[in-house]
Amino acid sequence: MKIAIIGAGAIGSIMAGYLTLQGQKVILIGRKESVEAIKEKGLSISGVRGELNVKVDVCQKLEEEPDLVILAVKTQDIEPAMKAQNVELKGVPFLAIQNGIRAKGLLKKYTKAENIISSIVMFGATKLGPGKIVHNFEGSLILESPAVLSQEIASALRSAFELLVVDDITGMKWLKVFVNANNCIPAILGQSMQECFSDLDVCRISIAIWKEGLDIVNKAGIKLVSLPDFEVERINKLTSLAAWEAANIFSGIMTNLSKEPLYGSILQSIKNGKSSEIDYINGEFIELAKACGIEAPLNRKLVEMVHLVEKNKSFFETSKLLGELKELLN
Repeated sequence: MKIAIIGAGAIGSIMAGYLTLQGQKVILIGRKESVEAIKEKGLSISGVRGELNVKVDVCQKLEEEPDLVILAVKTQDIEPAMKAQNVELKGVPFLAIQNGIRAKGLLKKYTKAENIISSIVMFGATKLGPGKIVHNFEGSLILESPAVLSQEIASALRSAFELLVVDDITGMKWLKVFVNANNCIPAILGQSMQECFSDLDVCRISIAIWKEGLDIVNKAGIKLVSLPDFEVERINKLTSLAAWEAANIFSGIMTNLSKEPLYGSILQSIKNGKSSEIDYINGEFIELAKACGIEAPLNRKLVEMVHLVEKNKSFFETSKLLGELKELLN
C-alpha cells in the first residue's frame, strides 16, 4: 500500500517509522524543519522499542494520491493541513487519529463521511525536536469499522501496532477525553506529568476534572466504554473515594507511566510555539455542558488558563494554579 501520513509530530513520526520498518510504502508529510532534519539524519526513535534510526520518505506536501491517508495533525490543524496538499483526496480512505470528538465532522469538508476511519491512539510519544521522537509507552490502535476499512488497510496497520477494531467507537472516544483531560495541568505548569502529579494537591485537581466530566456525560446520557488498559471503573472508583485517597492513587499511576519525562500533547504544542488542542479536550466537556444547559466551571477555568499560557508564553507556579482553583475544588 501507499500510505501518506500527514503530520510529522510525535504520533505521526512513530507511525511512519514503524510502518516503514515493516516494509510498508510510507510518505511522511511535515513542516520544513522536520522534513530537512529527517532527510539529512533519518528519523530517530528511542524508547520502549529501543534505539532506532529509520530512513523515511518525507516531503512538505503530498503530490500524488495514496491508498490511505493517516491524518496525524491536531484537530485545530486539520483545515490548514488539508488545504496545503497538492492532490485531490476526496476518494481516499482517511484514518483520523485526533483526540476529542469533533475531528470527523471537520474532516467531512474534505472527504466523504464514509471514507473516514475514526480511531483512538493508546500509545504515547514525545517529540524532542525535528526528527527526534521518544516512544514512551505501548498501547493499542483502536479503529471504528466502516466499509472503507479494508483487510489490506487493517493488515498494514497490524504489522506495526496492536490493532483493535470496534463497531462503535463513540463511548471509547469520550473515555479518551477523560484520559487526556489532565494534560492541561502540565501545560499550565510547564512541567512533565511525573513532576506535576508527584504533588497530591495537583492530583486533587485531576480528580475534580473527572468528577465534573462525569456529571456532564451522565446528564447527556453518554455511556462510556472501557479502553484497553483503562476501564471505566477506574474513573468511577477514583471519583467515589475521599479526595486525598484518590489523589494518592492517581499520583502513583501517573508518575509511573514512563521512564522518560512525559509532557502530554498540549504542553508539547506550547513548547513548539503552536496553538494547543485544549479546546478539543477539556473544551469537549464545556461544549457538551452547554448543550445540556449546565456549566463546566472547572474545565472552563483550566481552558482559560491554558490559553493564557499560550498568549503570554509563561507558565503558572503551582501555588498560583491552586489559588486560582481554590473555590472550584472546595
